[in-house]
Amino acid sequence: MKLLIITQKVDINDDNLGFLHRWLEKIAQKVEELHVVCLSIGEHHLPKNIRVYSLGKEQGYSKLRQFSRLQKFLFKNLSDIDSVFVHMCPIYAVSSFPLVKIFRKKMILWFLHKEVNWQLRLAEKCVDKVLTASKESCRLKNRKKIEVVGHGIDTEFFKPGQNINNTNKFKILSVGRISPVKDQKTLVLAADVLVNQKNIENIEIKFLGTPLEKQEKAYFERLKELVKEKQLRHCVEFLGGISHNQMPQYYQNTDLVVSLSHTDSIDKVVLEAMACAAPVLTCNEAFFNILDEKYLFPKKDFQSLAGKIINLKGIKKDANLREVVIKNHNLDKLIEKIIQRIKNE
Repeated sequence: MKLLIITQKVDINDDNLGFLHRWLEKIAQKVEELHVVCLSIGEHHLPKNIRVYSLGKEQGYSKLRQFSRLQKFLFKNLSDIDSVFVHMCPIYAVSSFPLVKIFRKKMILWFLHKEVNWQLRLAEKCVDKVLTASKESCRLKNRKKIEVVGHGIDTEFFKPGQNINNTNKFKILSVGRISPVKDQKTLVLAADVLVNQKNIENIEIKFLGTPLEKQEKAYFERLKELVKEKQLRHCVEFLGGISHNQMPQYYQNTDLVVSLSHTDSIDKVVLEAMACAAPVLTCNEAFFNILDEKYLFPKKDFQSLAGKIINLKGIKKDANLREVVIKNHNLDKLIEKIIQRIKNE
C-alpha cells in the first residue's frame, strides 16, 4: 500500500508535534511507500520508504502559496497513492477533497478536540471516516463516520525509569503550552495555598511549555506576575519548551504530573505520564471514567487541587496507570487499527 499523510510539521525535536516522528516510523513499517505532506520540516531521521514534502511555511510562504503547492502535489502524485490520512487539521481534508474525489481515493481524518467548527463539519462530509481517541475527543453530533480507536503512546519510549531525586523536594510537573485553556494559573494558586497557607516548604513546581499566540504571551506575563506577587519564585519555575525526545526523563524524575487542560479531549500528556507510571492529577473529563477519584479534581478549584496534592505526597510510582495505557492507548495497537481502517474503507 502507498499512503499519503497530510500533517502540520515533521520535526523530531518539536515540543508539540515531535511524537509524530515515531508515528511515521511505525506506519512506514506497514506500507510500501509513505508520502508525508506538511506545512514545515525540521530535523528528522526517517526510513528510506518515506518521502517528506513541505508546503513551505518554514520558508515564509503565504497560505495561498502553501495551498497551491498542496494542489500541485496532489495532482502530480494521487494517481500513484492508495489512500490519504489527514492528521488533526480538518482544513487539510477540505482543501484536498476535490482532487481526492476526482482521483477516487479514500481519505481518513484523525481528530482530537472538543471544538466543533465549520471546518470539522465540512471535513466530516469530505472523508470516509473520522478516527478519534475517545468519545469526548470528537463531538460531532453525526456519529456515523466516527470511530473511537484509542490514543497512540509509544510505551517503549515512555516507560518507568529510576527517579533520581537528590533533594527532599516533592517534584510537580505541568506540561503544555502556556495558555488560558491550559489553566496554569490554578496550579500557581494551589501552590500559594500549599506554601503560604499550609507552610509546606518542600514543594517544587516546573512548567514545561511556551506561549504561542499574542493572547497566550499576555497570559504568561500575568502568570509570572502572580508567581512574584505570591512570593513563589523559589519553588515555581518556567522551563520553556522541551524537545519531545527529552520528555521521558522529565516524567520519570517527577513525583506528580498535574494536567489543568480544559480541552476535555483525552490528553496525550496525561497518557505519557501514566505510561511512565507517574502519578497524575487532572481535571479533564475525558479521564473521569478512566482514573480513580484520587487522581481527579474539579476545573479551576485550586483549593481542591492543593488538597489532592497533599494526599498524593506519599504516593510512589503507580504501575496500574501504565497498564491502562498499554491496554487501551498503545501506539503499536493504534497503528494496526489505522492501517486496518484504511484498508477496509
